[in-house]
Amino acid sequence: MRSVSTLGYMVLGVGDLAAWEAFAVNVLGLQAGARVPGESLGLRMDDYEQRILLLKNDLDDFLAAGWEFESNVALEAFVDQVRAKGVEVVEADKRVAEQRRVARLFVCEDPDGIRHEFYCAAWRANTRDAFRSSVLRGAFSTGRLGVGHFVTVPKQSAKAKVFCEDVLGLRLSDTIGGDAAPGVNLDVTFFHARAGRHHSLAIAEVPFPAHKRIHHIMVECTDPNDVGLAYDRCKQAGVPILMELGHHPNDQMFSFYLISPSGFAIEFGAGGIVVDDDTWEVKRYTELSDWGHKMNPPPGAPAHPAH
Repeated sequence: MRSVSTLGYMVLGVGDLAAWEAFAVNVLGLQAGARVPGESLGLRMDDYEQRILLLKNDLDDFLAAGWEFESNVALEAFVDQVRAKGVEVVEADKRVAEQRRVARLFVCEDPDGIRHEFYCAAWRANTRDAFRSSVLRGAFSTGRLGVGHFVTVPKQSAKAKVFCEDVLGLRLSDTIGGDAAPGVNLDVTFFHARAGRHHSLAIAEVPFPAHKRIHHIMVECTDPNDVGLAYDRCKQAGVPILMELGHHPNDQMFSFYLISPSGFAIEFGAGGIVVDDDTWEVKRYTELSDWGHKMNPPPGAPAHPAH
């Protein structure tokens, strides 16, 4: 079975582009890229022209996941495979592909209405325009591992899991069931793509109403000191912290969670492990964090963690 290689980009619908630009550049350490004033802004993390695309949209939520393939041949074979399963996949027009900064783009939707976009040949930045962060000491952990991960809170979790495995071809990494708060139990399922980031997508089943499609997205840096420095920047700038510094037992990520201008969380971390499918053992964990990650939910923030 053919599967996606890596999560190459994410598309977010945001209500305030200016607030997001200041936040992304000055707090997260991303670099502003291509923009259409009042409509969109691309954000850079490495030599790609764009890793995160912000679209002006009052939804203030996750819009699309961009799944990368190494070649046009691999992309077409995957699309044929998905269509054979009865899933409607359409090729996006050239304008949308150019907005995503890719050569070719196919699109389908999952059972909860999130767009999944399949592409090859992402545009690279001019060699004279190397990625530069104004605040990072090190770099972002991207390359073959992709942009990071996102955690959905689907209304139809069973169908969402089937979509991950049977359509996207993602593999199960592990699961966690644990108390997020007294009397509040979460169950989270983690999936990885071929490139091996511990999870590119996770599905959280939560016993409370979810107001967003996702709980959070994650960006990872190569130097753990940058996690602490980002935490300090959040404190200095008054950015709300949802979960304090801590560590996850399954992906070994050292991180904290902050609240984005759109209201969903962002995990900022370092040290995540890479899965080797030849030796990987799927496990069931009973705690979300083995130390830290104390909950500190500001008013209006996502109610409980799901990493």
